[in-house]
Amino acid sequence: MTAREGGRPELPATAPLPIATAADAERAQQRLVAAVAAHLPGAEQFRADAGVVPGTGRPDTTRRVEAALAEAFGAADACLVQGAGTGAIRAALSAGPWAEGTRRIIAHDAPDYSTTATTLRDGAAEVVRVDYEDPAALARALAEDPARWVYVQHTRQRLADRHSPAEVIAAARAAGRGVVVDDNYAVYRTPRTGVELGADVSAFSLFKLHGPEGVGVVLGDAEVVARARAANYSGGGQVQGHQALAALQALVMVPLNWAAQARAAVELRDLLAAGEVPGVVDARLANAQDLCVVALLERPVAEHVPAWAARHGAIPYPVGSNSRFEITPLVYRLSSAALAARPDLRPWAVRVNPMRAGAGLTAAILRAALAEGAA
Repeated sequence: MTAREGGRPELPATAPLPIATAADAERAQQRLVAAVAAHLPGAEQFRADAGVVPGTGRPDTTRRVEAALAEAFGAADACLVQGAGTGAIRAALSAGPWAEGTRRIIAHDAPDYSTTATTLRDGAAEVVRVDYEDPAALARALAEDPARWVYVQHTRQRLADRHSPAEVIAAARAAGRGVVVDDNYAVYRTPRTGVELGADVSAFSLFKLHGPEGVGVVLGDAEVVARARAANYSGGGQVQGHQALAALQALVMVPLNWAAQARAAVELRDLLAAGEVPGVVDARLANAQDLCVVALLERPVAEHVPAWAARHGAIPYPVGSNSRFEITPLVYRLSSAALAARPDLRPWAVRVNPMRAGAGLTAAILRAALAEGAA
């Protein structure tokens, strides 16, 4: 870690995950549409039911949507859950490693997303920390440690992380371990989900994919998903048919939206790196949490920039971070996990996400915000 003039730190080199292209997005959208046609034919796409239907234990619309999601993502089964991404992770862990009578899991030696840390603590998890940046260390852990499950957060936990989640999953599966993947912020932003990369289970929020608040999904291994569904049998815990249908209707619109947003993020990084916004001295493309741009500021005013940017049209904080609520660009602090790894960046760096805007508008808002601060 080095510092520049006036004690300003340097941004680490980043290694963004593979970005889903427009062609990837179109293929993903068509797979989802084909799955909808297979499992919600005709008027089933327009009506929804509610309640614990005898024989299936859930609304029929929810059952159909789950089948469509499983087919679209190449999974054996899928289960909709309440609690969005956090609820999905908790359900996946409870139905996977916890259900098999073990609390010992291998996980990346990096700061956890805050609610994930709470889930691991509340689940009394015995977490074996291995630096996924070190393939030899991972290989030793897989050869020597008795943990039967490996936990992978698909997006970056530290700005400087460079490892390939696909390679971690492949190594774990080759060693005969089960793999649970937190796919939040990765679905339709990267070409393939954890399950599509070979993991046993993927868990993620549909709220972060423009769906209704609180809806998440666990998909993958049929036995694990069946256990998650059985644990959610209570009528009060069900994702009702109208919620399931709304999540599916929103999801169909997401892949091409994310491809456009990724293109805008890349263009924004190029604009900032070229010096188009006075007050920004460096910029990196990073998966922190969403694919975004981390902007290093000339002065240590990062805590003020979100409020300045909000006066010029930005949103000052996320709601679901790429939920249906966010429209204009987000200018915000770095994630808590990123700051835990690099606390020196707190006063100097902000993350900027174009959301539904283009790079030009995003840069203009940031330019106006920093000009206001300089004045």
